[in-house]
Amino acid sequence: MIIWLASYPKSGNTWLRSLLSGYFFSKDGSFNFDLLNNIDQYPSSSYFEKYKDLFTKPESTSKYWLKEQARINEDKKLRFFKTHNAMCKIDNNSFTNEQNTLGAIYIVRDPRNILSSLAHHFQINNKDAYEFMKDQKRSLVEKKEDRFLGFNALFSWSLHQKSWSECKKFPVLTIKYEDLEAKTFQTFEIIYEFIKKITKLNKKFDKEKAKKVIHACKFDKLQQLEKINGFNESMIGKKKERIKFFNLGIKNNYKELLDDTLINQMNTLYSEELQKFNYE
Repeated sequence: MIIWLASYPKSGNTWLRSLLSGYFFSKDGSFNFDLLNNIDQYPSSSYFEKYKDLFTKPESTSKYWLKEQARINEDKKLRFFKTHNAMCKIDNNSFTNEQNTLGAIYIVRDPRNILSSLAHHFQINNKDAYEFMKDQKRSLVEKKEDRFLGFNALFSWSLHQKSWSECKKFPVLTIKYEDLEAKTFQTFEIIYEFIKKITKLNKKFDKEKAKKVIHACKFDKLQQLEKINGFNESMIGKKKERIKFFNLGIKNNYKELLDDTLINQMNTLYSEELQKFNYE
């Protein structure tokens, strides 16, 4: 059965994935990027290449979302999957259901800090990043030759967070990126206890291993790993160069990076969500 690590892009999903990879898939709490292979991304093109469909539309693969999850679950093993997909239906095809999912951990981040990260990641300006976040039909699309094989339905940031944080089909733990940043150990323990509960895992939280993982996955260490070894999930720029994935970390402060006009626009647009998640 699947536990989803879900988030809107640039909200800390890769960091959480790193922590869980180091904890569950290393012997001693060490970390390297190869461990991320234990937590795959879904839906991605590798799951749909075998089908003979022409996949002429970006959303065409949605018809196989549940079928592929059922295939993944045939061996009845527990698996974590990273996803940026909203908890939604496309062409009446549900992204997932109770038969294939044990639960989800949803990471929410202050949208004003997401914006600058999005702008850097996709090499667009702040205004375009804001339009990206407002777009209710936004998706991430991967095309190979003439076939649309990779499709993540994002929708707007508001709709995305609501689709997961208010999901009632299965247990969802919503955590704030800011809590993971400021109270890493405590938040990681909350995440572990959630996993333990829904999987009926009979193992206590290994505090010493967790501390080692947290140390190994500090932002500056991940940044250094990327500098030395590269990171194959980073975007490729217009000049075919790799865009730095681990960019600002704690230095990403919207108050210093965004102009007042844009901050005021976002404060107005996201007033309900900022209050919901206690963002100042």
